[in-house]
Amino acid sequence: MATHDLLIIGAGSGNSVIGPEHDDMDVAIVERGLFGGTCLNVGCIPSKMLVYAAEVAELAAHIGPKLGVHTTFKGADWPAIRNRVFDRIDPIAAGGEDYRKSLDNVTVYQNDATFIGPKEIHVGGETITADKIVIAAGARAWAPPIDGLDAVGYHTSDTIMRLDELPRRLAVLGGGYIATELGNVFGMLGTEVTFIVRSDAMLRNEDDAISAAFTEAYKQKFVTRFMSGVHSARRDGDELVLNLFPGHEELRVDEVLVATGRIPNGDQLDLAAHGFAMDDAGYLITDSNLRTNIDGVFALGDITNPVQLKHVANHEAKVVRHNLANPDSMIEVNHNFIPHAVFGHPQVASVGMTERDAHAAGLDVTCHIQPYASAAYGWAMEDTTSIVKLVMDSQTRLLVGAHICGPQASTLIQQLIQGMVFGQTVDQMATGQYYIHPALPEVVEQALLEL
Repeated sequence: MATHDLLIIGAGSGNSVIGPEHDDMDVAIVERGLFGGTCLNVGCIPSKMLVYAAEVAELAAHIGPKLGVHTTFKGADWPAIRNRVFDRIDPIAAGGEDYRKSLDNVTVYQNDATFIGPKEIHVGGETITADKIVIAAGARAWAPPIDGLDAVGYHTSDTIMRLDELPRRLAVLGGGYIATELGNVFGMLGTEVTFIVRSDAMLRNEDDAISAAFTEAYKQKFVTRFMSGVHSARRDGDELVLNLFPGHEELRVDEVLVATGRIPNGDQLDLAAHGFAMDDAGYLITDSNLRTNIDGVFALGDITNPVQLKHVANHEAKVVRHNLANPDSMIEVNHNFIPHAVFGHPQVASVGMTERDAHAAGLDVTCHIQPYASAAYGWAMEDTTSIVKLVMDSQTRLLVGAHICGPQASTLIQQLIQGMVFGQTVDQMATGQYYIHPALPEVVEQALLEL
């Protein structure tokens, strides 16, 4: 059995745990896929590169003519768009792997890992162990049990971005952030997209006002089937035939994207069988220092956290890196005010509580919705649908939630995140700084002033 000082399972954010402070350690990395993990290879980075191309198409097709600019959209060269993405990304993943392999103190194991004891791991016919172990094995796409779906073939976010050609018709199962981002990409580039959503709205975990605005925007652009699902799937020649419920209507498409959620990979590592504490959803439980209940074993990222965001995993990797090198002065993870964004069209960004959450927590809150059109730049954009919604604790006048649906949402929300982190009241955020006129952040200023 090979013994190492430090063993890291997963070369996404787990790869960044290793630093100069570990140069005198014998380090092992187990990675069954590409270095860089989900974000670099099949997640945030390639999808946002595709999102940008789709935004350009949308501007050319719809926004330019609306403003009197003679732009048109004549279609997309999908292979060129795809290759621009992966010709840049693939060398980064390969370079990360080559770099780790070049280090004298690092051993790379390229196979699946399975725990056969609390600190013993079976990897490709070998058994390895280490004094310190970091589990950063991530999560994977989940597909619901639909009769015939496996046989006909389908895509998840892991595969659809590498299609050889743009499908003429695409069914998207799901109404969350992966479904709405990737469905919009293909729709804006010329595919006929049909969303099949089990609930009555898209992004239903967002604040109700944001979900409603986003849902209405997508209903205007795409075929949307709410309170619906798929009974079964079959092939008819080159077509995929989905039998929908309620009823038994048939939907014929060329490809199917299943974007119905992601589940942690702890079961594939067989963690529960070897004493690791897991929650009911299958996430590996850690304390505030990101230690598991097994001595010497830390964990981070999507395998531990249902939030499943890259910026959260990166923060956790920094905490683990410090705590490995400083066992007598460990630091704690900070999960206060975790923001997120959905890069659909429109964009959505959120931090803190929704109004629904605040009421459920028994808070006395004051809320306000401010339209982009009330600000000079929003007026110039002729924006009639985008909004900023703020949720304020009526007693303390602290912002407990901020939610934006519209252009630049992921950027506009950053100043609100900073104000919340530093404990500023709504009044301090509104009046304690200059807002550039007539820039779009004035809509945030106006929303704060209204509270």
